[in-house]
Amino acid sequence: MKYLIKYFIDFAVLVFLYAFVFFGKWRAQGRDRLLVNTLMYAYLSLVLYFTMMPVIASIPFMLDHPYKPMNMVPFIDVSLGRGDFFRQVLLNIIMTMPFGFLFPLTRDKRAKFGVTVFFCFLMSLGIELLQPFFDRSSDITDLITNVIGGALGYCLCVVFKPVTFWILARLKAR
Repeated sequence: MKYLIKYFIDFAVLVFLYAFVFFGKWRAQGRDRLLVNTLMYAYLSLVLYFTMMPVIASIPFMLDHPYKPMNMVPFIDVSLGRGDFFRQVLLNIIMTMPFGFLFPLTRDKRAKFGVTVFFCFLMSLGIELLQPFFDRSSDITDLITNVIGGALGYCLCVVFKPVTFWILARLKAR
């Protein structure tokens, strides 16, 4: 129960930010913008949940343990036979595919492939650099596979572009 309260605090802050900072601004831009930005916000909140939460309750203890630097040897888990490597790679790719799909839709001028992959890289790098402060491991393989996932998500966005734009145009017309 005590552990759940730590998560509740983080989610309460995220809901507060959405309700009082972002919602009104996005709603004023139209239903299509509200939908896309809300989906991106929910997605980023879930990424935060799986990669770093609880955050707020951990802040006082961030420096109570040694900072473990990022493992800089790509795909070392395969050669050492550690853990369920293929599952982790697949989950990292799947985790960032929504970013690659949604990011171009959140931009007024649709983001190109390079811009989307760059911002996916920055998001992933930020997570990997911050994870050791929350007593989690950090790995270059995660960074690589996250960027691959973002690139694949962008490709899916391009494939489903006609359907996506049809849906967003219908929302805008209402």
